[in-house]
Amino acid sequence: MSDALAIQSINCFYGDVQVLRDFSLDLRAGEVLCLLGRNGAGKTTALKAIMGLVPVRSGAIMLGDVDLSKLPAHAVPKAGVAYVPQGRRLFAELTVAENLEIGLMARGKGRATRETVLDLFPVLRERLSQRSGTLSGGEQQMLAMARALCIEPQVLLLDEPTEGLMPSMIARIRETVAALRTRGVSTILVEQRVDAVLPVADRVAFVENGQNRRTVSVDELRADPALVRHYVGVD
Repeated sequence: MSDALAIQSINCFYGDVQVLRDFSLDLRAGEVLCLLGRNGAGKTTALKAIMGLVPVRSGAIMLGDVDLSKLPAHAVPKAGVAYVPQGRRLFAELTVAENLEIGLMARGKGRATRETVLDLFPVLRERLSQRSGTLSGGEQQMLAMARALCIEPQVLLLDEPTEGLMPSMIARIRETVAALRTRGVSTILVEQRVDAVLPVADRVAFVENGQNRRTVSVDELRADPALVRHYVGVD
C-alpha cells in the first residue's frame, strides 16, 4: 500500500527545547492511524509540524512529491491536508454556514462539496443559520470536522476529537472517520482514550519523548494490551 504521508526523521523545537527527535511516521493511503502517548510526548507537535505551525529544523514531511515542511502554513491546506485542532477553534460569532464557507474558500470549493460534507453531518443542515458558539460540544466538534472536510482533504488530522463528548457523540465521530476511510481519506488521530480509537483505527503509533517508539496493528495491540500500559500508563 502506498504512503499518503511520510514523516522522515524530523526535528522540531519550541525555542531551545527540542520536542520531536528524529520523529518518523508513515500514513498509508486510506488508513486511520492513531497516535497514543502520555501528555507532552509530542503527539500534537507532530500534527502542528505537518501543518507548518511548528518549524521543522531538519528532516522532511512528504505528501506525494511535495515536502510540506518547505511550505508556508497557509499553503498546507491547499496541498490537501486538513487539521481539526484540540478545542475546535471555531469562529463562535459566525453561523454554521459561515464557518463552512471559510473552509470552502481555502481550496476554492463550492456548493457540491458543502452538500457532500453536510450529508456526513445531517444535524448541521438544521443549524446552518445558528451561531456556532451556541451549539453543543458534540455539534461544535462535528462543525470543526465539517469545516476541515470542506477542503476535500487527502489527509485529515484530528487532535483529541472525542474529548469531553458523551458516548453517543463519540460514536458519531467514529462513524464519520470510518465513512471518510471508505472515500479514500487518510486520517491521523491523536487520542488519550484507547477505547475510543480501537474500533476505528488500522494501526497505532506509540509516541514517547518526541519519538515514534513503535507502530503496531490494532490486532497486535488487542493481543498485547501491556503496550498501552507501557507507553500511555493506563489500562
